[in-house]
Amino acid sequence: MDSRYFGELSVIGMPGCDGFIKQVNSYLEDWRGSRTGDTFIAKPECKRFGNGEGKAVLNESYRGHDVYIITDLYNYGVKYKMYGHDYPMSPDDHFADLKRVICAIGGKARRITVIMPMLYESRQDKRHVRESLDCAVALQELQKMGVSNIVTFDCHNIGVQNAIPLIGFDNIQPTYQMIKALIKTVPDIQLDKDHLMIISPDEGGMTRSMYYSSMLSIDLGMFYKRRDYTQVINGKNPIVAHEYLGRSVRGKDVIVVDDIISSGQSVLDVAASLKERGAKRIFAFATFGLFCEGLDAVDKAYNDGLFTRIYTTNLIYQPEELLNREWYRSVNLTKYVALIIDTLNRDETISHLLKPAERIKALLEKVRMTDGVQND
Repeated sequence: MDSRYFGELSVIGMPGCDGFIKQVNSYLEDWRGSRTGDTFIAKPECKRFGNGEGKAVLNESYRGHDVYIITDLYNYGVKYKMYGHDYPMSPDDHFADLKRVICAIGGKARRITVIMPMLYESRQDKRHVRESLDCAVALQELQKMGVSNIVTFDCHNIGVQNAIPLIGFDNIQPTYQMIKALIKTVPDIQLDKDHLMIISPDEGGMTRSMYYSSMLSIDLGMFYKRRDYTQVINGKNPIVAHEYLGRSVRGKDVIVVDDIISSGQSVLDVAASLKERGAKRIFAFATFGLFCEGLDAVDKAYNDGLFTRIYTTNLIYQPEELLNREWYRSVNLTKYVALIIDTLNRDETISHLLKPAERIKALLEKVRMTDGVQND
């Protein structure tokens, strides 16, 4: 093994991550000058019995390896057969398979890093009444099984890392990639405070939106959600109205920044309110696009002119019907994930990847000088 590396590199893509992992591996091969046909991909098998029980089987030894496991817990496109019927895998099913693979490795790897873009049970992160704390318990399970590092993106509540203070926990924001995607796909966008504003759809997203606002040197506004606390629908109190706080958006393009688009109704309500206030074009940034209730309502809102584009990353499953929508743009994070793996495998700091301020400044300078963005 090359002394530059912490251990022999093995990258495992859990079920549903095949396309993503191939792109990550391609970058790693290019950077490391691998011979044609060489691969860093390891391929354990996650099998199912007829009654739905599962097991993981390793086809090679990982003794002494530096193992990186990439898992998309929200890929409902993966199915398994139980009692003769096909069932889409739930986050619980994916998490169980992840634990099976770690269990099969059996402590023989030199180090295990789990790259879990959307954290398991990330919205069940704090206790309000007599309820479970699923995210914290899951992280503690992984720690007890020997995982050394957790890498996640745009964590719903970064405070959940306090559940595992003795192992690594890195939360990464795709800010640079989002801004770059906007510039590439909307060439006439003007990145100044006279023409553009950042909007947070709720008070919980203010920190995320403040970062965009600071990096672009533009104004920031926010909505707060007025809820009906006398009812619980689909596990949450329904939103009665979105109240706006901030400067006028009239005649300006607007970027609405959030971590998750679940049903999409919240961002559509915000877009409708912004249009009523005279906003010009509305762009939505969300790290994870779930669209749990389908795309019909989003299609209608787009056809009604409520928004221009929605950007989400390819860190979780994207069905073809979403990728084919005129209003949708996918932001590719495979190179970023490959950089994280390559840097960690060299046992070097990833601080420069966690804080992309310099890269954003360089990107904006390039736009000012060339009126466009080149591939970098």
